[in-house]
Amino acid sequence: MNQLISQLTRPALATLLALVGCGWTAHAVDAQALVPYTLPLDEERLTATGLTLAQEAAQLAQFQQYDEALARIQLAAQLAPQDPQILALMGSLYLQVGDSAAAVSTLESAKSISDDDSVIWFTLGSAYFSEAKYLQAASALEKGLSLEPENAGAHFDLGNAYYKLNRYQKAIEQYEAAVGVNEAFWPAVNNIGLVLYEMGQLEPAIEQWERSLTLSSEEPEPTLAIAVANYAANNNRTAAIESATAALERDSRYADLAFLEENLWGNRLLNATEAMFDTPGLQEVLAGL
Repeated sequence: MNQLISQLTRPALATLLALVGCGWTAHAVDAQALVPYTLPLDEERLTATGLTLAQEAAQLAQFQQYDEALARIQLAAQLAPQDPQILALMGSLYLQVGDSAAAVSTLESAKSISDDDSVIWFTLGSAYFSEAKYLQAASALEKGLSLEPENAGAHFDLGNAYYKLNRYQKAIEQYEAAVGVNEAFWPAVNNIGLVLYEMGQLEPAIEQWERSLTLSSEEPEPTLAIAVANYAANNNRTAAIESATAALERDSRYADLAFLEENLWGNRLLNATEAMFDTPGLQEVLAGL
C-alpha cells in the first residue's frame, strides 16, 4: 500500500476582494502624443484576490478537479508569490496531476519562505518520494514530524521511505507509530506484512495481514497477500486460489503486477504472486477481469 497522504490544510482564506478596475487617461502634449497612464498596483488587493483564488482551488481539489484547481492556484501564486501556503497547495496539486518535479521545485520555494510549517515538509516528502528520492523524502518527513509528531499519515509515509531504503526495522517502527496515532489505520498494518515478507518472515507477515483485515475486513490487498503467501508455502492451494479470486473480483487493479509494485509489494512477494497468477484456475479469472 503506497498511500501518499496529502496533509495540506489551510485556514479560511480571505473573502473575495475584486481588483478595482482602473482606466487610463490620455494627456495632451505639444506633439499631441498620447502618454500612457501607469496603472498603480494595490498589493493588498492583489494578495486578497490571490487568497480567494487559492480557496477556490482547494474547493475544486476536494472534487478532484485538479486541472482546474491547478490553473487557479498558479494565478494565485502570481498574485501572492510570497505566501508559503499558496505555494504548498500548488505543490500538492502538481503531485495530484503527476508533475512531481514541479511539485518539488514549488515546495522548496515554500520551504525557503517558511521552514517551520509541518504541512510543507510533509508534502515535500511526498514529492521527493514520487521522484524516487527516498533519502530526501525521509529527511523532509522527519523534519515535519519533529514539528508535528502526532501525524499518522506522515509516519506512514516515512515508513514507506524507509522501506524503499531497505531500512526494514525503522520502516516497521514508523508503521507502528502510525497505528499508535490512529489505531484504525489498516494500511500501516498491511505494510508491516509487506516488510516482514521481504525479510523472509512468512507467518509473521500473514499475521499482520490478518490483523489489518480485523481493522477493515473487505480490503482486497491483504486478502490477496495472504492468499499468495499461503499458495507459495503450499498451504491449501485450493483455498488460496479461491481467496485470491475473491480479492481480484473485488478490485481488478490488483491483477496488475505493476500496480502491486506501485503499492510497495517487494520482489519476493511479486515473484510469488506471478507464480500464482500462472495457475490455470487464476488464468481464467484474470482473463475475465
